[in-house]
Amino acid sequence: MSKTVKISELMQTCGVKFGTSGARGLVADMNDEVCYTITAAFLQYLEKQNRLTDGGDRRVAIAGDLRSSTGRIMAAVAKAVADAGCEAVNCGRIPSPAVALYGLREKIPAVMVTGSHIPDDRNGIKYNTPAGEILKSDEAGIKEQEVEVPDAFSDDGMLTEPQALPDVVLDGRAAYVDRWLDAFAPDHLSGVKLGLYQHSAVGRDILFDVYAALGAEVTKLGWSDAFLPVDTEAIRPEDVDLAAAWAKENDFDAIVSTDGDSDRPLISDENGKWLRGDVAGILCAKFLGADVVATPVSCNSAVDKCGWFTQVRRTRIGSPYVIAEMLAAVEGGAKCVVGYEANGGFLTASPITLAAGTLAPLPTRDAIIIHLGILSLAKQKGVAISQLLAELPQRVTASDRLKDFPTEKSKAKIAELTEGGAAAIEREFGSFGKVAHLDTTDGLRITFENDEVLHLRPSGNAPELRCYTEADSEVRARQQNARGIQVLSTWR
Repeated sequence: MSKTVKISELMQTCGVKFGTSGARGLVADMNDEVCYTITAAFLQYLEKQNRLTDGGDRRVAIAGDLRSSTGRIMAAVAKAVADAGCEAVNCGRIPSPAVALYGLREKIPAVMVTGSHIPDDRNGIKYNTPAGEILKSDEAGIKEQEVEVPDAFSDDGMLTEPQALPDVVLDGRAAYVDRWLDAFAPDHLSGVKLGLYQHSAVGRDILFDVYAALGAEVTKLGWSDAFLPVDTEAIRPEDVDLAAAWAKENDFDAIVSTDGDSDRPLISDENGKWLRGDVAGILCAKFLGADVVATPVSCNSAVDKCGWFTQVRRTRIGSPYVIAEMLAAVEGGAKCVVGYEANGGFLTASPITLAAGTLAPLPTRDAIIIHLGILSLAKQKGVAISQLLAELPQRVTASDRLKDFPTEKSKAKIAELTEGGAAAIEREFGSFGKVAHLDTTDGLRITFENDEVLHLRPSGNAPELRCYTEADSEVRARQQNARGIQVLSTWR
């Protein structure tokens, strides 16, 4: 017998919730029934808004990353698609931006099963409408749905009969590769020596194919059969050491990599030093000739100080907010609108004309565009990547997080500080100096009289309390970040 489930109530009890990048939760909580139900709600929401299809058919693209739980969740998603009277198109294990691009081109919804950078005991589902990544208003609409769930699940929430995925269709992979090969000349990266840190990134083979096809000499590094939680915003010490060692052993111009679903980039300079995402985004936007840049409030202020862009629009943290601001800029008549996040994910809202072709807008996080943008800018100027960095205003950011810190507790402590104002902040963080300005766009961002920044906010994806700092040198930014984390540790 079927049952009616209200999504808002389900998300209060099942442990799976919408964060900054779709629905996320522990694999133990993401049983087949939960994944089926949330996906059914997504499709039902689109159906009610007459947005289920823009192309006249009822196909839904599905893809996933390389986590151990991804295949099972993809099968549960496929059953929800079939029960909605739609056809599941299995795009296989490809990057999040690749399946999003395929959905945009085909004018169909696209679903990506991924937990991005978080550990293998967690996973998630990203949803895209035929027009692109869901926005916060869409999340609210999905939560309002009441879904009829069939009697197809066991007491522990698993499908009682296996759900086979359709055969893999390679069109999504091909369209993503062609995106780059059509926009850049075959010899675009001629003479460039790249190290490719593959680990367990779902796009590891695609990156090799694209960069080799554009003329680069690419060396594969660090392949892993086990899933590794590579976080481009909080880079693991072992990944810092690996890059430095690889750079010392080889004559690379850069080392490139991505997170698990290959929408967030890593790129190093010639010395194997990883660039922070909010600096990489500035350089990529410069190469693309952007006039308007949308970026979260947590990102490096060098984007404001460099003077390269007509307008910088600050947003809350999360790609849906960046996308909304980009769309507003396009509607306002801006010619070349891009966005980026501190994790390095880069988004485009305007067609961008390059030497060999035009890049169509892709308003979702992408990694390859960052790699190509920075490598292209360095080659165009005839300098090393470290020299590109030297041209920027010297503002350096650092970030870290307290893991297993309940979100509600984070919110309560930050609210307490905000309400207490400068006096309360200076009592907690006395070594930072006097408070000059507070920004509550997302969490609490504190600018001190010495122009240094401390930014506190709960993670939108996991029970973590994030701490960002900004200063005029890396040593100082890291030093202040460590001090910030030390204070936050007393809040447990």
